[in-house]
Amino acid sequence: MRSLLMLVIAIASVLSFSSSFLYADGFNSVHTADGNYIIAAGRDGRIFRSVNGGNSWASYTEPGAEFKSVFVFGNSVWLSSANGKIYKSSVGSTVLTPYSSGVSTSINSICFVSESVGFACGDNSSVFKTTDGGLTWTASSTGITGTDLSSVSFRDAQNGIAGGKNGKVYVTVNGGANWTPETISTSRNILDVKYFSDGLAVAGEWGVLFTKPSSGTWSQATTNIRTDIRAITGTSLSDIHVCGGGGFIRNNTGGNALFRNFEKNPMLADLVDIVYSGGKGFAVSSLNNAVIRTTDSGTSWQLPSGTTVSYTWAVKPGASGNFLGNNLSLHPTDRDAIFIVFGNQVYKSKTKGEDWAPVGNSIPSGSTPHSFYVSPIDTNIWLVAIESSPTDKIYRSTNYGQSWTEVLAKNFSNYGQPMEMDQNNPSTFYFAPDNGGFYKSSDNGATFTEISNNFAFRSPCDIIVMHDSSKVLFVADGITGSGQAKVFKSVNGGVNWTETHTAASSEIPSMANTVFDQSLMWCTEWSGSNIYKSTNYGLSFSSHHSNSFSGWGSDICHEDPTVIMTGSWSAKAAISLNAGETWTDISSGLGGHGGGMMMPDRGYIICHQGSNVYKLNVLYSVQTSVSETNISLQPGDFALSQNYPNPFNPATKISFSLPVSGNADLKIYNELGAEVATLAGGFRQAGTYEVTFDGAGLSSGVYFYKLTAGNLSETKKMLLLK
Repeated sequence: MRSLLMLVIAIASVLSFSSSFLYADGFNSVHTADGNYIIAAGRDGRIFRSVNGGNSWASYTEPGAEFKSVFVFGNSVWLSSANGKIYKSSVGSTVLTPYSSGVSTSINSICFVSESVGFACGDNSSVFKTTDGGLTWTASSTGITGTDLSSVSFRDAQNGIAGGKNGKVYVTVNGGANWTPETISTSRNILDVKYFSDGLAVAGEWGVLFTKPSSGTWSQATTNIRTDIRAITGTSLSDIHVCGGGGFIRNNTGGNALFRNFEKNPMLADLVDIVYSGGKGFAVSSLNNAVIRTTDSGTSWQLPSGTTVSYTWAVKPGASGNFLGNNLSLHPTDRDAIFIVFGNQVYKSKTKGEDWAPVGNSIPSGSTPHSFYVSPIDTNIWLVAIESSPTDKIYRSTNYGQSWTEVLAKNFSNYGQPMEMDQNNPSTFYFAPDNGGFYKSSDNGATFTEISNNFAFRSPCDIIVMHDSSKVLFVADGITGSGQAKVFKSVNGGVNWTETHTAASSEIPSMANTVFDQSLMWCTEWSGSNIYKSTNYGLSFSSHHSNSFSGWGSDICHEDPTVIMTGSWSAKAAISLNAGETWTDISSGLGGHGGGMMMPDRGYIICHQGSNVYKLNVLYSVQTSVSETNISLQPGDFALSQNYPNPFNPATKISFSLPVSGNADLKIYNELGAEVATLAGGFRQAGTYEVTFDGAGLSSGVYFYKLTAGNLSETKKMLLLK
């Protein structure tokens, strides 16, 4: 058997005896059976374990393992690995014992219905079954062919479901002896499946989410996202919680068939697994070690105690120049591709904004772009509104920017975003120039016609269209120094307009709305610092929050309306992760003046700032209460060293040596003799070990730590001073 060796990664900004983990780490799976014992496992054999409901965590590593899935049932714990092995432990031990599945390929998912009967699946259409608690495994995949399986779930010992690549889904009614394919209308990869007591659920790439009642047929939920749904949990088809993308968590409780109950959470990185037990829930990312938790059924989620979060913007190379407005445009079918315009040049990133390269030829007679779109109908069609002399213009390309045609010459705001595409009908574009009028194109921007009888707008700054309702449009209007920033609304496609909001500022630089709630809108003001919110479809706005800076760009996360970001004409920005209840300054690293902002998902945040593109990096530093590292595997005398530092606050190191291999326990007791922590337990090779203990959860006082190995034991005293 092997013991779990704990991993310590030092960070210069954290005390040397603290255990901290960086963004490059991550987990693939998390599970609990009772909400008190929780285990998360993932990259490089990394394991986090909590025995107190997530109040504190201990960290371990298993050399040579890449954990894919973890499952807890009763007192037993199983972990599957990319090396074909399935490891077993117990909730009271940190010892892992590996067992062979019979293959050396990846075992991607594991599920148990009792402490004896379990199932696992993996690459090459493999399914395995155990009836002895995971000690031996037999192939059980008859009927499954031609796919790598990502997930398996059983309701009981007989009824199960498995899913994998290319939309393949299989069910069994005889304990895995035979599998029958299910017909689901998708070819996207299935990433998770769940067999509830009353039916089935499957989820996957590009927001795929299907459910099937026990006596019904498959139906697909319209999730309105481009990223992946990675995991499913819950108690029934009417209580499903899913996570994925850049960190969203959604559920369908209360009859919300569109899963538009968004669970506010602090994670700005992909969530790859989630588990609920009663009102407690836990979720993990593959990009960091912050196991988030909820204790109120998803009403709110928290980071682990002691976690620090830093937000830093980084300049991304390859695209620069002058601009105004928002010239960011997502590629409609390639999730990694995004466009931007600086000066008279279009740039494209194939890496979600990490780097950029020019594409197409220069836009003629232009100097400062304000609005840019790539058509979802035909990606060869591009439209840009650009300052030009003597008259501003709209140019159009039908050949991916190789050549450009002038469509309209009309002066527009020198600080706004005068053109908008109708996301509900992408062949329709709108344009609002200075000094009145509202123009519409119904032919992919080839021609524009004035439709509002030259309504008396002053200098429009932004245009948005209500999601799922193209008749409802909004124009933000303002003039520098006017003292009146206004919002106008049309309910007949832009023909007639009504003023719905006036602020004592000069401009409304940007507005933001969301497909998930048509009644919700946000807008900024300049030169004031207020953020305004409407919950009645833009009929009225109220001041919701005031930043320490004047407002400019803004966006609601395209996949989660609880995340809102706002910027400034200066190098300032703020974000809310809880629908505006609280805001965090995220200005670090920004330079120049503000422009456009875009949040395609929670983990993908871009800013069109100054003369460069900036992308937000988020770093999570997680402290664990216990960590252990192997110093030497050379046998030595039995020894327990004095902790250092001593006195300590809140963390200290303890070293010990073992002369022979065997079970060893290192525990901490208070002055009354009650055990308060287990630092090491289970099998250890002969050698020297160093354990880091964080006593942040303990009160000041004298404590004793005791090492026991075989018939040998030693006890020492230490002092915690806070």
